[in-house]
Amino acid sequence: MQYPIGPHISSSIKGTLLRLVGRGEAKPAREYVTAFEDVSFSARVGDRLGVIGRNGAGKSSLLRALAGIYPLRSGTIRVGGRVQGMFETGLGFESEATGRENIAYRGLVLGMDRDLVAKREADIVRFADIGEFIDLPMRMYSAGMSSRLAFAIAAFLQGDILLIDEVFGAGDAEFQVRALARMREIVDNAGLVLFVSHDLPLIEKFCNRVLWLDRGRLVKDGPAVEVKDAYLSSLR
Repeated sequence: MQYPIGPHISSSIKGTLLRLVGRGEAKPAREYVTAFEDVSFSARVGDRLGVIGRNGAGKSSLLRALAGIYPLRSGTIRVGGRVQGMFETGLGFESEATGRENIAYRGLVLGMDRDLVAKREADIVRFADIGEFIDLPMRMYSAGMSSRLAFAIAAFLQGDILLIDEVFGAGDAEFQVRALARMREIVDNAGLVLFVSHDLPLIEKFCNRVLWLDRGRLVKDGPAVEVKDAYLSSLR
């Protein structure tokens, strides 16, 4: 998967006018930066895969590609089952809609049945615990309230395949304790889990297998403790 570094031509109004009168030149095409390449692995029901590596290793990009958010430049992803992604807290929220409306929106985006979303709404509202703000536009929420609602939605609209990317910073200390307990339940009930984190003890606690990425390439794929120890040795 690759990201374009910059635009092929200037898109400013001034740049467009200058080109029309022959005084401006299109910028040369820029290269792409590779998020990851030559990464090949398979996983089956029951696997709990941790994904580790330095910042910029391609971990989050890999999860978003698996979720269908980012397109591949080449290669193939085969997924069997409904995918649920737990990514950055603001992803997919409508700022002018209320928290309750966003619960419905997020559920439908995730491919959940409308009746099922409605059935889970009370649990989500109770877990998020943001009081009367649930019926106010989300532009009025603090970052902490948005995080709590985002985690609650993901925690109760579960898919067959769960993709988790550093979601344990949601809310205050009390909420994080509840979030961690809920995450244990989710992981236990999910068919397949891929979990990106820099928290290696947490990875070791939740995962039976770990993928180690470095500069967009798969360095090692194996038992959690073995791969974690190899990664720490490389850092030293």
